[in-house]
Amino acid sequence: MATTEPAEKIRGGQPSIPETEPQQKRERLPLGPLQNIHVFWLAGMSCDGCSIAVTGATNPGIEGLLLGIVPAMPKMLLHHPVLSVEAGAEFVQPFRDAVEGRLEDPYVVVFEGSVADERIAQRTGGYFSAMGMEAVSGEADHGEVKHPVPTATWLHRMAPGAAATIAIGTCATWGGVPSAEGNPTGSMSVMDALGKDYRSAFGLPVINVPGCAPIGDNFTDTVFAVLLFLQGLGPLPAFDELGRPAWLFSNTVHQGCTRAGFYEEGTFAENYGDPECLVEIGCWGPVVNCNIVQRGAINHMGGCMQAGGVCIGCTMPGFPDKFAPFYKTPPGAIVSTGLSRGVGSVVRRLRRMSNREANRETRWDALNEVPTGWGHPGSRTMMDRTIHYFYERWQQMGSRRPGRRPGEEERFWGVDRPGVQGDYLDDSVTRDVTDRNKHAGGH
Repeated sequence: MATTEPAEKIRGGQPSIPETEPQQKRERLPLGPLQNIHVFWLAGMSCDGCSIAVTGATNPGIEGLLLGIVPAMPKMLLHHPVLSVEAGAEFVQPFRDAVEGRLEDPYVVVFEGSVADERIAQRTGGYFSAMGMEAVSGEADHGEVKHPVPTATWLHRMAPGAAATIAIGTCATWGGVPSAEGNPTGSMSVMDALGKDYRSAFGLPVINVPGCAPIGDNFTDTVFAVLLFLQGLGPLPAFDELGRPAWLFSNTVHQGCTRAGFYEEGTFAENYGDPECLVEIGCWGPVVNCNIVQRGAINHMGGCMQAGGVCIGCTMPGFPDKFAPFYKTPPGAIVSTGLSRGVGSVVRRLRRMSNREANRETRWDALNEVPTGWGHPGSRTMMDRTIHYFYERWQQMGSRRPGRRPGEEERFWGVDRPGVQGDYLDDSVTRDVTDRNKHAGGH
């Protein structure tokens, strides 16, 4: 009796692929060394922002993948409605070949934009998003006629035979703006369109790389990891329960935000452009899974909070409805910021005291003077000395104190210490060194 591969082995310990998967699909993992792989890019209800974002990717860059110069990677043969040189029937033909199984190399489907419910448009004989034309049988007196092929139809035709289906951008991953409440198109995500039981030809559910627009490097990073798996050079990368790359979307914006320290200390921006935490002027960062702050928008630079903007939750399945109205303080922030202010006011003062202490050399403490010409740091007050005394004892509890025992440490200053002569090198030492040099020179 034939046995199947353990789901954990295929999924790298992630949520398992259902055991009902056909045996032939499991036996085809992975593909082995590839020279070429086709990437068919379908655009639904989109603004093309995802395509633009990918062109800005640098690690790896899309150019390296297209040229086949990235080590261990096959050459990507990209069929993109905007970037391809071919047009018309010549452009559409490889899509037909993929559907009919005439390609020599495997292919990946990338879908940008949400998937419209074309049944709504067909009521009036129209369509929402289409690519190419195909002949259909008309009435006898009209003969053969051609109609546009909706991209939703291409998706349903091509996804079953694809090595992987990747939804790029929030419109494709969760429905996004076109699927917002009140929309007339019935738009939905790729995952909603294909259903929870969908698996690619190699047993993979839909892979989701959200963002409006997504970080280009997040997409190429994911493609790189999946291709390594298909090449047989690595395990299937870890994805969360929604099909997002776990290594990219496990943490929240707030956890990696450069402004998070202000939140902890209870200081918040009142106006756009202020350097403090932006939660009180509409930032949803504490509850949004995204790595925009750590990775940056393009070439590891920029990003919402880096540029002074708030997080509006564009990578999340609930976007935009659950985050509207934008730029309004989230209800949860009223509670959390109030608590943060209470605790942060104490923490902030304690940290300022520790910061002042850390900005002093130990010799400055002993001499109670700072030899700077740039300003007047001031002397330590009795309160500072008392607090630091107990703080230092607590800090060094169970450890040996640096330096010699109290009273045995020698303190030297520079020769210009005010009011003190010979504190660094007294005259006797200077004369002794000079005499020895003269004596050595005489011989």
